[in-house]
Amino acid sequence: MQSNLTRRNFLAASAIGATLVTTEHATAAQPAQSEKRELTRFQVSCMTLPYSGFSLARALQGLRTAGYSYIAWGTTHLEDGKRVPILAADAPVARARELATRCRDMGLEPVMMFSGIYPEHKDGFTVLRQRVLQAAAGRVPQVLTFGHTRGGNEKLWVERFKQLAPICRDNNVTLVVKQHGGETGTGAACARITREVNHSHIKVNYDAGNVMDYLNGKVNPLEDLRACASEVRSFCIKDHRFFPEPHQDCGPGFGEIDHYRMLNLVANTGLTMSLSCENIFAPGVPRPSKPEGIDALARRAREYLEFVIQALQRRPVENR
Repeated sequence: MQSNLTRRNFLAASAIGATLVTTEHATAAQPAQSEKRELTRFQVSCMTLPYSGFSLARALQGLRTAGYSYIAWGTTHLEDGKRVPILAADAPVARARELATRCRDMGLEPVMMFSGIYPEHKDGFTVLRQRVLQAAAGRVPQVLTFGHTRGGNEKLWVERFKQLAPICRDNNVTLVVKQHGGETGTGAACARITREVNHSHIKVNYDAGNVMDYLNGKVNPLEDLRACASEVRSFCIKDHRFFPEPHQDCGPGFGEIDHYRMLNLVANTGLTMSLSCENIFAPGVPRPSKPEGIDALARRAREYLEFVIQALQRRPVENR
């Protein structure tokens, strides 16, 4: 009996020793697996776009009421019965500074603004340059652009982005390009362009809803995001639902996109990334005719995204 126990003890000790050696070797060989990665600083934002049928003042009031601390500008609002750009392409930079101050006075930090022009447009460079200067004046960190749904001129995009890159750097503004059908319908396609430009201030904005919509479900956003995640610096948040027909974009959590898996792909970058809700509406039902209905959907979108982030990063949801 003693001999068996001795043998058993010897075998157990040998197994423990082997495990320790193996673990030690694995730790030395693969330090990345054990080291802690820095969490991404997600900024849950909403565009003024869902309030386009109302005044900008009502949009700001609604987003603050819905609990947002971050805001994205875009694109027009109804002012005294007329459709007015939130910030015209040729507006002086002082106008952007005033608008940013107006937002901050209400507790809304601007994180992104629309460029309102395709990069291949004949005035593309001039307008994008002015948008960068406007953003800098308002201390808005990102300007969003995208291509025509029929496709774009990749060579011209690269050429213009390389011209804009030092202007963006000097003004501390990042130009981000998102998916919009055609030749830039995927994040992978957008990343191919930004990687060729190869500049810290020309990056990708990811819009999973557009990938599903314009490509009619032929591309899986999760697989697409994996192909471009290293280039992504922000998200336009919308969902998409194919049933019931007709298929349509909708607010986050109403559709078929798994935001848990999607945001998990960029949850540990150490970067600051805005998540700007572009569509907050429910599919298959009429959109609210009163701004209070939009307020409720805006709040729901914020709460949904905050719970997703909490689940991925174990951060408590703030009391508001």
